[in-house]
Amino acid sequence: MLLMTALAWIYVVLLMALTEPTVVAGIMTFLLYCALPLGILFYVTGGKRRKRRRAAAAARAADDKLT
Repeated sequence: MLLMTALAWIYVVLLMALTEPTVVAGIMTFLLYCALPLGILFYVTGGKRRKRRRAAAAARAADDKLT
């Protein structure tokens, strides 16, 4: 669900960026309204996944030490 919402937001912001009067304004609109907020959102919502990966890597490392 989050991915579908993110894709829709990217589409909306892309259309907003295309209507800007200059290329620089369009790029800034895309970066500040799309890339930065979505990057923060995906970082915050991916915390549990990163924690699970870290725990799995630690468990594998502990198993490797035993063998």
